[in-house]
Amino acid sequence: MSAHLLTVLIFCIFHHAHILDRNNVHSLLSKIAMILGCVVSMGAFMAGNCNPTELMLLHYLGAALSFVCVCLYMTILTFLTSKCVMTGCEWALHPLRSISTIIQVFATILYGIFFIQEDFFYKHISAVFEWLLAVNLQLYELSYSVEFYFFSSSMLSVLLAKKEEEKCLILS
Repeated sequence: MSAHLLTVLIFCIFHHAHILDRNNVHSLLSKIAMILGCVVSMGAFMAGNCNPTELMLLHYLGAALSFVCVCLYMTILTFLTSKCVMTGCEWALHPLRSISTIIQVFATILYGIFFIQEDFFYKHISAVFEWLLAVNLQLYELSYSVEFYFFSSSMLSVLLAKKEEEKCLILS
């Protein structure tokens, strides 16, 4: 589980660098997506490493943080797919990512509904939705292998380069 969280974190940083290099217009939205991706990784780390029998509050807080933020994260990335031309394959990737995002949002809502029920049957259904959420996220990330085929090491230098000094806007 921790290895997947590390790949999510690296994925967020690389995708942000890719957008900054190819399409700087949407850099703010990309930065928000990167921050959400880091929060997703942190929340999933909390949920995965805190035993629910001993640290129930931290486990559930991390899971809730991760599930909600991954829906926002996928929504922003899907929007960026429609707005940023990175590979020329967006005409095929955008519908697939949109479907995956819709599945993620509805599965998260249904997971939350079934999880709060007391009946043992509903707890099992919520566990099925939890696995659906994990598999859907991994398939969503797999769709970015097309974009990362065009990734170059010079794109990481965009993150390390200093920007021109910005002038402060003083309101008078």
